[in-house]
Amino acid sequence: MGVGDTERYPELSGQDHPTVPLPPVAQAPSDATPAASTVKRWPWVLGVAIVLLAGAVVGAEFLARGLVTDTIRAEVLKAMSLPDDQQLEVDARGIMLPQLIGGSLDDVRLSSNSVSFAGLTGAVDIEVKGVPLRGGPLQSATGSVRLDESQFTTLVAKADLPMVEKIDVDAPNVTALGSFSLFGAQIPLSLTLVPGVIDGDLTVEPVSATVAGAEFDMRQLRDQFGSIADGLTETRRICIADQLPAGIRITDLDVQGDDIVAYLSADGEIASDPALRANGTCPAR
Repeated sequence: MGVGDTERYPELSGQDHPTVPLPPVAQAPSDATPAASTVKRWPWVLGVAIVLLAGAVVGAEFLARGLVTDTIRAEVLKAMSLPDDQQLEVDARGIMLPQLIGGSLDDVRLSSNSVSFAGLTGAVDIEVKGVPLRGGPLQSATGSVRLDESQFTTLVAKADLPMVEKIDVDAPNVTALGSFSLFGAQIPLSLTLVPGVIDGDLTVEPVSATVAGAEFDMRQLRDQFGSIADGLTETRRICIADQLPAGIRITDLDVQGDDIVAYLSADGEIASDPALRANGTCPAR
């Protein structure tokens, strides 16, 4: 091939070379952006709705609880003839709204550091279960009254224990202190008493005595002093039913420190029967 000659293009061999097409460009649908935005917003809308609903429920529960406790407090003060400024704590337990819908309160606690009743003053703690909102009996009502030494002395004075001048409460014992005259001399006396309850009456049972420093059981005291010991060795009963609503009974007594704790039980019908809210009576003995 000489200079200047032009080389011929190679001839095709008869086989075509296919052309590879470019991939098509994907186009997003016109509504893709709004759909994604809606999906992102939905959890926020749901969350706000839940928060608002929860707030409404909490607010309704708060209002219902306040209404229930205020109503119970007012009714108790009225039933017990207590002043409006009487210190009384009311604790209605559980969630209020379902209980109000069901027509009964599950558990209500009443407490006060100082309540005067039956001529006595003490700290009160009461638990009431199954309180009907539309009338009817209570499921149960139990509680306790804590009396200090001076209050219990007032009670024991009604037992007419001879020769007793003072009561000393010091767990586990209750001691009655006094004296009696023998051959012109005053002999110091102390009786160890066990408080209790029989058929709703308070009782004090002498179990031992100390006379001028010498200790005696009740049999020995009778044998040693004869008629002088009359009235000192017997269990004394103190009825206070005429100072309590007929539907309330004392079930037990317990010495705790220098206090006496009286345990109470109420007839469930007391909530609906006026006769059970009136004071009871003491039988003649």
